[in-house]
Amino acid sequence: MGLSSLAYGTYERRLARRLDPERTPHHIGAIVDGNRRWAKDAGQDLESGYHAGAAKIDEFLGWCHELGVRIVTFWVLSTDNLQRSEDEVRSILRAVEDLVDRLAADGRWNLRLIGSLDLLPAESAARLKRATESSTGTELQVNICVGYGGRQELTDAMRSLLLEESSKGRSLEEVASTLVVDDIAEHLYTKGQPDPDLVIRTSGEQRLSGFLLWQSVHSEFYFTDVLWPALRRVDLLRAVRSYANRERRFGA
Repeated sequence: MGLSSLAYGTYERRLARRLDPERTPHHIGAIVDGNRRWAKDAGQDLESGYHAGAAKIDEFLGWCHELGVRIVTFWVLSTDNLQRSEDEVRSILRAVEDLVDRLAADGRWNLRLIGSLDLLPAESAARLKRATESSTGTELQVNICVGYGGRQELTDAMRSLLLEESSKGRSLEEVASTLVVDDIAEHLYTKGQPDPDLVIRTSGEQRLSGFLLWQSVHSEFYFTDVLWPALRRVDLLRAVRSYANRERRFGA
């Protein structure tokens, strides 16, 4: 082991020791960006990049579990991504399907799919559903956003709300006159879960791109230039340290 590796390990351990468990985020959202650029830089094909990004999710979950995080939400395939070439979308889906199968088989995690699965090929959607339904772990809640878009989620939430109220015989005017924020929240993909405390985006992009638009209203954000497949444990520790050092006002 070289001197740089020893110094890195020492720094990482010191950083981990200094984190206050009482100020660790309970729910982390991750926009896993940079898989394509990582593959290009590494001289590998796109599918290798997506599989490397999926493998990083396994590592990331282990790190989060060590820190006491209770929920992690990953955005792995957006509705916009579905507009890419058929071959690239197929490569992404293969990596995601393998990932979800692997996480379900792990036995520690409880999985939930977040998104519009009807936008996916039927075979992919069925495989993802089978894997998530077989997950019975209790150590950490893992949300996988696939075929997900923030605007699509809000559209689906409003559609679900209106259909539910219509089934009760209520008119649009009656629904509008009594509508409150919690009514919409009850129809989101993440119904029943707390909003993310911290949202991390890799690859240097500093925007949400529609990730959890409703739920992230009071989230803290952390942007890093590191490409997702190259993310290290120390990068997560830095993000958590940044979060812990902030004063959360929740708009007050």
